[in-house]
Amino acid sequence: MTEIIKIIITAVWLMMPAYISNPMAVVFGGGMPIDLGKNWTDGKRILGDGKTFRGLFAGTVCGIIAGLIQMKATPLLSLGTFTLTAIITLSFGALLGDMIKSFFKRRMGFERGGKMPLLDQLDFVAGAWILTYLFDKQWFSENFSFEIMIIVLILTPVLHRLTNIMGYHLKLKKEPW
Repeated sequence: MTEIIKIIITAVWLMMPAYISNPMAVVFGGGMPIDLGKNWTDGKRILGDGKTFRGLFAGTVCGIIAGLIQMKATPLLSLGTFTLTAIITLSFGALLGDMIKSFFKRRMGFERGGKMPLLDQLDFVAGAWILTYLFDKQWFSENFSFEIMIIVLILTPVLHRLTNIMGYHLKLKKEPW
């Protein structure tokens, strides 16, 4: 039992820059949308008003700050080390994954906030993992074992739902999913 608890704690620890950047983009977002209000060739918005420069920047910075704190705390906790590249790619990749999902949701006719189970919860994980693997393959391979990845895929939808419910009640989100 203690082995699974250690794997869960390690999984959350490794994902913390992504787990922080995603909701902080909502908290600090607003302002000019990344797509500048423009439509794609299909006549639909490219990303929508929910993806803003301020949210992208603030979310990424918050994830990086969390990762830098983790870098300092790692010797005390023995939970896995970070590289600066991994921190940046986990943080930015999470938001990039969310933007890519939004692009495809718009193509499929989903409006902003439209519910798409599992994709809404795991898009940022995919973005964080892919970008980190592309730019820091060795770090990713050394830290994200099969067990860790499975735990992240199981745990993330639950954590995502809980943070979205909190964001909804704090009036930061228009819908609780």
